[in-house]
Amino acid sequence: MLLPYLESNRLEAGCDEVGRGCLCGPVVAAAVILPANYAHELINDSKKLSKSNRESLILEIKTNAIAWAVAEASVEEIDEINILNASFLAMNRAVEALSVTPEHLLIDGNRFKTKSKIPHSCIIKGDGKFASIAAASILAKVYRDDLMCSYAEKYPGYAWERNAGYPTQAHREGIRKLGLTPIHRKFFKHLPEQINLEF
Repeated sequence: MLLPYLESNRLEAGCDEVGRGCLCGPVVAAAVILPANYAHELINDSKKLSKSNRESLILEIKTNAIAWAVAEASVEEIDEINILNASFLAMNRAVEALSVTPEHLLIDGNRFKTKSKIPHSCIIKGDGKFASIAAASILAKVYRDDLMCSYAEKYPGYAWERNAGYPTQAHREGIRKLGLTPIHRKFFKHLPEQINLEF
């Protein structure tokens, strides 16, 4: 079981993002406030769960959470402010979208940038330590995976329904054959042997 909180008797929101290492699509973040006494044996870092387990936990998390929200930073924003700052932007948007204001944020990772007055703690590999961060990672990943499946129908040939936009061999082969799409991040290195591609 993951830890229920960093500090007891405090309303904490776990925050995580997904999609930083992708070549295309938005970066997606989620924020989740869980009840202090909540526990579920399956909730863990989304990367450690099967697709079926992640999907089965969505309703569980949304039903039991005090509040939850999912937010994006667009491809255009990623290209404009870089992927790290876009990740911070998406996490801030998710926190702002919560129906209940948390007293503290638990951020997955080693750094965070915000204008919010809500204090925060950065926790390396927090999605494998705290239930609220793990729940956020699950919501963000399932949301983004579903989004990339819908993009795969619009732009076939890149295997996004399987790789979610990450730089797999199938994705890169699609780029070689078909070129880039409007949802590819312009300033990412899409192919090892190429730096500049026509848009």
